[in-house]
Amino acid sequence: MSAPLRRRTVLLAGGALAAGGPLLGGGTAPAAAGPAPTAPSTSVAAADAQVAAILKRIRPPHFPDRWYDVTKFGAVGDDATDCTGAIRAAIEACHRAGGGHVVVPAGDYRTGAVHLLSRVDLHLEHGARLAFSQDPAAYLPVVATRYEGTECYNYSAFVYAYGQRDVAITGQGMLDGRADTTHWWDWTGGPPPNEGPDKTALIQLAAAGVPVEERVFGEGHYLRPNLLQLNRCENVLVDGITVKDSPMWNIHPVLCRNVTIRGVTVDSPNGPNNDGIDPESCTDVLIENCTISTGDDCVAFKSGKDADGRRVNVPSRYAVVRNCTMADGNGGVTVGSETSGGVLDVFVRDCTMSSPHLERAIRIKSNPDRGGTITNIDVRRVSVGQAADSVIEIVLNYANVITGAYPPDVHGITISRLTVASAPRALNLLGLADDPLRDIHLHQCRFDAITEPNVITYVEGLRLDQVWINGTHTTK
Repeated sequence: MSAPLRRRTVLLAGGALAAGGPLLGGGTAPAAAGPAPTAPSTSVAAADAQVAAILKRIRPPHFPDRWYDVTKFGAVGDDATDCTGAIRAAIEACHRAGGGHVVVPAGDYRTGAVHLLSRVDLHLEHGARLAFSQDPAAYLPVVATRYEGTECYNYSAFVYAYGQRDVAITGQGMLDGRADTTHWWDWTGGPPPNEGPDKTALIQLAAAGVPVEERVFGEGHYLRPNLLQLNRCENVLVDGITVKDSPMWNIHPVLCRNVTIRGVTVDSPNGPNNDGIDPESCTDVLIENCTISTGDDCVAFKSGKDADGRRVNVPSRYAVVRNCTMADGNGGVTVGSETSGGVLDVFVRDCTMSSPHLERAIRIKSNPDRGGTITNIDVRRVSVGQAADSVIEIVLNYANVITGAYPPDVHGITISRLTVASAPRALNLLGLADDPLRDIHLHQCRFDAITEPNVITYVEGLRLDQVWINGTHTTK
């Protein structure tokens, strides 16, 4: 293994790759030609076998052929009537009967928290919209949750399930969180009251080992809830719906197993910290055919934060993200920053990312307070039209923290056949002097219209194989 790269800043020749220029495999070809394919290596075959094994295990839940129309329980889609009780009654009746589908027909239904139960599919027909209350009291009493990687009791997610089996949210309708600059999002900053003191208090409680049952927030506090959280559930399906304007993270499966999220549209580009899809400490996850636009990361794999993440100590593992489109966001596919339980065996395939507001395509972020092992992250065939910052960013100084007792172990990252039309920088790889990044491999990647130098610091085992930046082939 080579010595760490103490401070390596690489500036490659400017100028976009012209039509008929060099291919990733060498030689010349017409502009329409893509990267020349190469024979699968042992590592490629092994990754393909892992993907196949993950997909074989993942099976969406099935539901009995029983249908419960919420309007039969008193719900009215007039965008005025409070339908919370009617929707809950329909879910409870469906659950008691052994399961089935709770149907929300076309219309605008005002509601507070919706709690799912085992064997229930909440099905939103085309034109159906759950318009969630902007009153925090509608999400009480508090429930067990995980807030930015730390367990506590807080406001319920707008759609929530805990410890359930075989649950789904499906259809062509919408979950509209109705968050805006005067509801929920204003808790993130500005004059008090805001979330700052509560976030600090929660971290301190966790660091001191205070039992989760005593970490109670909710009324009188300012920790924002998720739009959709499925907590400690098994056999989960989220299919076809649109989610819009969440208070913070939009879709948050946490400590779940066997999760399918497909055909979902996340339309939440304006709010703070409103990540699109955040599997946290989950096993066997498939995210496919989704379209995501957020004010933060589009897809972010997480596993708990600092002391509390190490206490729970459950990784995110065995996940496939494929055929998704990412627009606005801090990162297209991200790992972190909550990495304390580890993130392993994540495979990204055939995604498209582009927006003047998409900062990075692939991003891994942690620091020496977080810890955790991040390995076997394998990305293939990602097309990036435009990015606003570094296309690939792997950094161990997240939030400017560079010292701590729990340095993360980040190694075994492979990115192949990624193409970029334009971005300021191709690579921003920042390890630490006593905790270098290891074994980062880029293969058959092409970066055009790059305007700033790569930054590569404290990296061991960096391999750039058939990588072209602005028409110049580079190996380091």
